[in-house]
Parts: sequence; structure tokens; C-alpha cells
Amino acid sequence: MREDLLKSLLPVHGEAIDPVAMARKDLIKALPRRFYKEARAEWRDGAFALTLDGKPARTPRRNPLALPTQAAGDAVAAEWAAQGEFIQPGLMPLTRMVNSALDGVVWEIDAVRAEIVKYAGTDLLCYRAAEPESLAAMQSAAWDPVLAFAREHLGANFVTSQGLAFVEQPAAAIEAVRRSVAGVRAPLPLTALQVMTTLTGSCLLALAVARGWLSAETAWDAAHVDEDFQIRAWGPDEEAAARLARRWTDMRAAASLHTMTA
Repeated sequence: MREDLLKSLLPVHGEAIDPVAMARKDLIKALPRRFYKEARAEWRDGAFALTLDGKPARTPRRNPLALPTQAAGDAVAAEWAAQGEFIQPGLMPLTRMVNSALDGVVWEIDAVRAEIVKYAGTDLLCYRAAEPESLAAMQSAAWDPVLAFAREHLGANFVTSQGLAFVEQPAAAIEAVRRSVAGVRAPLPLTALQVMTTLTGSCLLALAVARGWLSAETAWDAAHVDEDFQIRAWGPDEEAAARLARRWTDMRAAASLHTMTA
């Protein structure tokens, strides 16, 4: 049962590496019953390994499910300990991201870095509304400080544009982002950075969170200025709100994972 459960948390060999998609794949599967009493993080072989009733857990590809820090190990163990009669992978975002990192990202470090850097060419923060003025003002208030962060801390000077027409960013700005992302060497924080980038549509927001310059909450709000404006104008949509809540859970977990493992 344990092996069957762990296999459900990640795609089989050969599937594309997309931590966000991986994190949701298991939601459609039947929930298995909890098969263990105790989940703990124990120091084994130079890492904090997840153990279930004293037995070491493994990833779907049979790698040790082990974390580099006590905080990360305890956080993953807490997800398993919090499960009730049935195991709900949808409530285990850290476990899913760790499996993604240890079984997939670790083998595709350069490709994952390149995917993050690709967002710099079309970063959300660079495309502004021309009208209404109230929306443009909200975007400026939330996004201009992050562009200032990019200039001051990354050495990246990005160009903004009104509307959806593509604007080519300076090569120096893209290169500055590339250097910053290249500094993330380990698979766990790199996975977290990719998840934050994908969820927000902005590598600049993700890097600001990773550098401790923005909180996950502030970055999330900045990424959803347009949605918040629409909600104020037209009222909430329950289905959209539920979808955003699930994505926020992943965002918060990714920011936490980066903090605990960087």
C-alpha cells in the first residue's frame, strides 16, 4: 500500500517535468486509507528522512524521501501526520514538490532553470493596462516596487508596455535574471522557484520572494491585481475563488520549501 500511494504522487518515467501539474495529477485518483500510525523525520545517512512507523519512505522512483534540513523534514512529516482515515495528496503540497524535485528536477536542472528564465521575456509585471485608470494605478502600486527590486538587487532593468503587444526586453535584463537563477543550485529550492514562477506568471515576483524581499502573500496579491479588480467590479466567482485558493496553497508551500532548503 505504501508503495502504491507514493507512486500516485508523481508521473511515471518520461512524463514532462511540471511541478504544478504534478502537484494536481493525483487529485483525481481514489484516496487510499492511511496505513501508518506515526510519521516522523529522522536523521539517516546525512539527511532528515521521512519515516512511517519507523520505516523509511521512498519517492515513486525509489529515491529516499529525505530533506536537507530539520525544518523541511518536520514539515513534510507533519503533512503525513495530519492525514485522517484517508490519505489526501491534495493536502500534501510539500510532499508532492519534494517528490518532483528528487525524482525529476534533479535530473533536469539546466532545463528547469531555462524554463524559469523564459518568463523574463514576457513577465507579467511588464504588461500594463492603459485603462481604466484605477486598474493602471493598482498595477503600478503593486508592480513598480518589484521592478525597482529587479534593478537594484538583480541588475535587471525591464521595459514596460501598455496592452498585450509583445515588448522585447533588453538582453542585459534577461542575462541578469539568468545569473540569479543560476545561483539556485539545489533541486528543492529550484523546484520551489519554478512553482512560484509558474503560479504567478512572473519570475521577478518569484525571485523577490526567494530573496526575502517580498512575502509570499504580497507576491500573490501582486500577481492577482487584475483578478481582484474584476472581483470588485463584478463580484466573486465561487469556482474561480476555489481554484485560486488551491493555487495559493501551492504558492505558500513553495515559498516555505524555498525558505527551508535554500
